[in-house]
Amino acid sequence: MIKLENISKSYKLDNGEEVSALKNINLEVEDGEILGIIGMSGSGKTSLLRILRGVEKFDSGKITLDDIEVSFDSSQYYYNKLRKDTAIHLQRSFGLWPETTINNVIRKLYGAKYGDEGSTDFEFAYDQFGDEAREILKVVGLEEKADHFAPVLSGGEKQRLVMARQLAKKPKVLLLDEPATMACPRTKQAILDSIKRINKELGVTVVLVSHLPEVHRYLANRVILLEDGKIKEEGCPKDVTDDFLDELDTEIAIDPTVDDETIIKVNNLEKRFFLLKGGNVLDIEDINLEIKKRDILTILGPSGAGKTILLRMLAGLDFPEKGEVLYRLGSEDSNDNYKDNNSKDNNYKDNNSEDKNDVDNKYTDKNDEDIDEGVWVDLDDPGINRMKVRRKIGFMYQEFALQHHSTIKDQLATKLGFKNEFVVDEARKKAKELELGDELLDALYQLTDLPENEAKSRLEQIGLLPDILDDLFPKFPEKAVKEEIKPIFDALDLPLEILNRKSYELSGGQKVRAMLALALSSKPETLLLDEPFGDLDPITLRIVANSIKKINKEFKTTIIMVSHNIDFIKELSKRAIFMDNGKIIDDGNPIKLVDDFVDFCKADYLS
Repeated sequence: MIKLENISKSYKLDNGEEVSALKNINLEVEDGEILGIIGMSGSGKTSLLRILRGVEKFDSGKITLDDIEVSFDSSQYYYNKLRKDTAIHLQRSFGLWPETTINNVIRKLYGAKYGDEGSTDFEFAYDQFGDEAREILKVVGLEEKADHFAPVLSGGEKQRLVMARQLAKKPKVLLLDEPATMACPRTKQAILDSIKRINKELGVTVVLVSHLPEVHRYLANRVILLEDGKIKEEGCPKDVTDDFLDELDTEIAIDPTVDDETIIKVNNLEKRFFLLKGGNVLDIEDINLEIKKRDILTILGPSGAGKTILLRMLAGLDFPEKGEVLYRLGSEDSNDNYKDNNSKDNNYKDNNSEDKNDVDNKYTDKNDEDIDEGVWVDLDDPGINRMKVRRKIGFMYQEFALQHHSTIKDQLATKLGFKNEFVVDEARKKAKELELGDELLDALYQLTDLPENEAKSRLEQIGLLPDILDDLFPKFPEKAVKEEIKPIFDALDLPLEILNRKSYELSGGQKVRAMLALALSSKPETLLLDEPFGDLDPITLRIVANSIKKINKEFKTTIIMVSHNIDFIKELSKRAIFMDNGKIIDDGNPIKLVDDFVDFCKADYLS
């Protein structure tokens, strides 16, 4: 049995401010129970889990796990005892050895007994631990994958293998932090069934953190609702999760308007992927697609279907081996829709700035004599036309996040430096001074849409320093940021006062809307979303859905997204395509396709 008595925990921020994460938590967990913990982002769920694991010290109170007692002032010895009897699985944790599935489990069994899994003697270990390893793999549903190379496993299979390795430690308590939140329904079902078997067949007590009500209803015996670091409610899963969902904002109706104008064409797209030790992994082929202005299109399908690859090809971040992705250049300028009618004609001026003339001069020299307007541009064709298309594309990837130590204004200034209305002309002038051709300039401009680490890696491959991007695409004048971003902040219900704040000074809902503002600061004609909101709680996700609907309606922005959240897809989509094994197998009404997808995945937890 686990008993928590008066557990409190505070953190000190870099600015000296103290934030209270947990406040006098009193809780008991019975042996063999599955206890669910739900709550909004920032409510204290993960802090509580880390304290139970013994990796986070607390400020007051006491934890009892069977015969182990740990007080807030206990020595590290007692925290280590708590760690020995618990195991934790984090959603994005894939620390696996590059060898077979069964070898990964045998290593952990060997290490649990002899102290160092890295020195495993497999000739000896197979005799001692082979049968036990196969039994553990059977519990998590991987017995048929025992001899498969671990890096080739799907994301859901890797998560179950991580759980198997945790079980090899023979913990009394398994702590799960958002298991399978980002997974498709089919993968999630397999993971949830594995958790049930772990609990039932091995008698392991499970403490489960998830913001998904359907997960708690499927798994948990009891659920607690955390709010502002306190236990607000405790009881049966349905009652507690229903009360949690009562906090949802009212849903804004979607504007069904889709223009007749086609702005993207995908013709006969093909791309193949191989692993040196895994053979042919995925064939993307026969992808044909037209996307209309103002549509909201969701790409859905099981994990590994090719959704993210297709989205990256639509963004021009990856390229097909055959076929083409065409964007209409010179269609009705969506930037006009973002202008604040109450502002002056020049939306880049800061009327309180003494340097407004400098701002005007910097962004008013447009010279596009050799650029074709009103044409279809192939994203596989390098050059200035492709740069102009990229400027009108916004992309949010899964790990998209605000920088911790920069103000919102500073981050917006950087993004506007990459994507403002005059960036192509200004960058082209500087490239000529540096004797860089249009194709290299275009290749460098592509990097501004990539995660920072990926962009740096690509620069290193061609022998350039990251400073080259700052030289070609300098920050937008900070004094002009406020006026430029105002219409977007208004649409997202964000106060301009947050411009001078850092991410940790914002509420959960403000952080997410600030992330959206960052992606929208370029006034994109097309916004592509690769599951950037997959780990949000339903309350914050409703805020996001309402915000995206406003953007689509007010600014006529076309939105293409990948998501696994069934309710989010139904609420937000005007159209959906269903992918599997690299092919589009259906295209049409999102409600019907989502229901078909759930049946396809045999996702009992959603019933």
